[in-house]
Amino acid sequence: MPFARLFLLSIALPVVASAQTAPLVVANFGGANGKAQEVAFLKPFARESNTAAQGVEYDGDLGAVRKMVQAKKPTWDVVEVESSELTVGCKEGLFEPFDKAQVKNASMLMPGSVQACGVGAFVWSTVMAYNSEKLKTAPTSWADFWDVKKFPGKRGMRKGARYNLEFALMADGVHRRDVYATLATEAGLQRALNKLQQLKPHIVWWESGSQPPKALASGEWVMSTAYNGRISAAVTDGAGGLTIAWNDAIYDLDYWAIVKGSPRADQARAFVNFATSDQAQLAFSREITYGPTNYNAILAYDTGRKRVPDDKHLIDLSMAPSDLPSAPGNLRRSLAFSPSYWVANGAPIEKKLADLLK
Repeated sequence: MPFARLFLLSIALPVVASAQTAPLVVANFGGANGKAQEVAFLKPFARESNTAAQGVEYDGDLGAVRKMVQAKKPTWDVVEVESSELTVGCKEGLFEPFDKAQVKNASMLMPGSVQACGVGAFVWSTVMAYNSEKLKTAPTSWADFWDVKKFPGKRGMRKGARYNLEFALMADGVHRRDVYATLATEAGLQRALNKLQQLKPHIVWWESGSQPPKALASGEWVMSTAYNGRISAAVTDGAGGLTIAWNDAIYDLDYWAIVKGSPRADQARAFVNFATSDQAQLAFSREITYGPTNYNAILAYDTGRKRVPDDKHLIDLSMAPSDLPSAPGNLRRSLAFSPSYWVANGAPIEKKLADLLK
């Protein structure tokens, strides 16, 4: 063999070995969610596939992914993204495409789980939460959230227009099925903004999902919008009295997306298939009460459903556990978030809200 060829092989082999042994990097939102992913997805996948995998925390902003793709040097392989960011990132070419035929569990996943550039990781809800130990009467609707005479005190709301305008319309009497049709009109949008402005003196804006459980537990806030998983995690950690009102919650999916140009794209697809299996999804929901997208995991999680009277086989799907967003009984009384509406309209609406609340 010529010396030059031997030399080329000698410098190429370590590079190949390095690419093969580099860990699969999964970027997620950290906190209780990140810890649950470590237990349910990352460690089991590493054991079963003999592929090193590690999680890194990020804030959901696509800026970091954009830089990696533009430089053609992705250091992340899989990213957890919200539905709006999946839509934006897919249009920008930041993610690898997903062929439904390559999604092993596609037939058992909730509608909307398999998208052009992502696969549904789990279902989460933005809910109304309160401390039952601090209130004599339990609030049950967004109208109650806006009722400062019956329920005096500060309200926590996630900073921004998303979710809050939907809640404002439901508080103003719009049925959840009509929310986005109403928001699509100039009059409906103004109606939502005006309703939110009414509550302005009583709102504390939060940016981190860890804030509502702490403020509710201390009695600093009387009610708050919150991520359902954060409330459940706080209860598990001993925060007594924290309660979720599920009616007219807004549910959404977080998705797995593969960074464009990932040198570990094959391992990344294997990870997504593993993480959407019924066993992994069930394990994740046992760690944090975000809902599986896999129907088998949903059914396995809810072992307490009541049988339909006089029938040995049917189960009553209206009976839902109190803590799982993708349980049928919770889904049917929740509003599905519309990423398409917010991607198309979000920027000008956010500006309008900022000007209104100055």
